[in-house]
Amino acid sequence: MATSEESVTSISELRRLLDSERQAGHRVGFVPTMGYLHAGHGSLIEAAAAESEVVVVSIFVNPLQFAPTEDLSAYPRDLSRDLDLIAASSRTATRVIVFTPTVEEMYPTSVLTQVSVSGVSESMEGASRPTHFAGVATVVAKLFAIVGSCRAYFGEKDYQQLAVIRQMALDLSCPVEVVGCPIVRETDGLALSSRNVYLTDSERSAAPVLRRALDEGVRLIGSGVTNADEVRSAVADVIVASPHADLGYVEVADPLTLATVDQISHEVRVFVAARFGRARLIDNCSASPPPNQ
Repeated sequence: MATSEESVTSISELRRLLDSERQAGHRVGFVPTMGYLHAGHGSLIEAAAAESEVVVVSIFVNPLQFAPTEDLSAYPRDLSRDLDLIAASSRTATRVIVFTPTVEEMYPTSVLTQVSVSGVSESMEGASRPTHFAGVATVVAKLFAIVGSCRAYFGEKDYQQLAVIRQMALDLSCPVEVVGCPIVRETDGLALSSRNVYLTDSERSAAPVLRRALDEGVRLIGSGVTNADEVRSAVADVIVASPHADLGYVEVADPLTLATVDQISHEVRVFVAARFGRARLIDNCSASPPPNQ
């Protein structure tokens, strides 16, 4: 069980605490979040606690990654619930620090600097939400600069975000090892997401169609289908057959560069996005052709 757990709101105080821990030879694991935590976040915290003496969890709803058409104020928040989950997920760490800065602490003046990562950020979510990844990369770069040398844990559910952050950390020589962790799902296959709270009962019943669609893509690729358009079409057909799903996109891409794939000759990543009422959900999975292909 963690022997020390505390909340910090000041950037300077967090830096002071972590510098002291590193000087004592302790490893730092970092889990950046926007709060309203669920078991998927819990798995990231558990991974950090298993590999580090000190775990930092940030809770900050970042205004830079919300477009003017997206309701920042409506994003779900429940700090008390978040703190309970953090405590339950970090028992093996020696020290747990929860960083809960205000917007004024993170952005005391107008933000004149933005971090933009080309290539991996431009398709899928980048095309659907053009300002989103610049907001993500900017706040994560700032958090990396605040936390310093560490291992940082991100879920593969937001796979494109993970790719953007990995590229950003590499390009900017951040003293951070970015660690991707497996998607955590409900028993019916729905990927855990803070936005699942927006689903009505009927939409919640329909939402696992995303996983079924991905499974169809995996099945086709595993059976030897090499035409990526054929896979995209089949995956899309599964989603549009649901009366509650409004298809956003289906993509088959290289898992490293996220470049669109035309012919499938190696491992790929299949991505889907769809809206269910108020909730816009995304999911993805790995798929590989037969070994002898």
